[in-house]
Amino acid sequence: MNWFKKIVPPGLKKIFSKRSSTKDLWLKCNSCEAMLFHKDAKENLYVCNECDNHMRISAKERFNQLLDQGSIKYIEDPIVPIDPLKFRDERKYIDRLKDSKKKTKIADSVVIGYGSINKINVTMAVHDFQFMGGSLGMAAGESIIKAIKHSLDNHCPFILCASSGGARMQEGILSLMQMPRTTIMIQALREKRIPYIVLLTNPTTGGVTASYAMLGDIHIAEPNALIGFAGPRVIENTIKENLPDGFQKSEYLLDHGMIDMVSHRKDLKNNITSILDILMKSEIQKSANL
Repeated sequence: MNWFKKIVPPGLKKIFSKRSSTKDLWLKCNSCEAMLFHKDAKENLYVCNECDNHMRISAKERFNQLLDQGSIKYIEDPIVPIDPLKFRDERKYIDRLKDSKKKTKIADSVVIGYGSINKINVTMAVHDFQFMGGSLGMAAGESIIKAIKHSLDNHCPFILCASSGGARMQEGILSLMQMPRTTIMIQALREKRIPYIVLLTNPTTGGVTASYAMLGDIHIAEPNALIGFAGPRVIENTIKENLPDGFQKSEYLLDHGMIDMVSHRKDLKNNITSILDILMKSEIQKSANL
């Protein structure tokens, strides 16, 4: 094709050199494998219009979907030791961190901030699964603690959006320590009667499920989200029995009393607003009666 390039006018060369890549235009549903325009997927809140699959979204996208436009303020990430155990498996842990930061453009797996949701001021912490599977390490734990402190200082509801594979193995016991530390902070929210709402998304597992993600006043889940401690395959291999259909999925947990609501993504903002409105009015009445 060299002869063709020689006869093509320079103007046409510029046009063809600016062709958009497939990744820029299309998004593949990880459930039904339908090809969706990025623009259409964004307008539909990244819910597949073919099979209604709720695709994973970034932490920043979650902020944009739930909080009022123009109200979002991000809280600076706390500084923690990097790679305290000098961990290495197939690769150095510090190299994995660098790659994740470059890929996601965020400091760690939890992004924190505040703003309003239908004019109700809230503080929010959001796991980003693209950053090492949303895993819980020292940085994520400190971020959640800092966000809760903001809620306590400003007496505003705290919302957690969970999406995680659990505690980060590269930090060993230091990651597991974040489970009791965050639990203590949630108790401080309860003592001040500040509402704490948890949104469980696909997947929420491991140490995150075993601590702060299941300690909310209200638990809302997106449809068909995997929620549990150990995965179903691990449980089946352990107990040597077949599990029920839909085991550990949102709808199954709702039927068995583990969560309070399954909400479509398009209804989340209004549902959370309604719950906050009820909880906050209830706390005002309780305070008035004391």
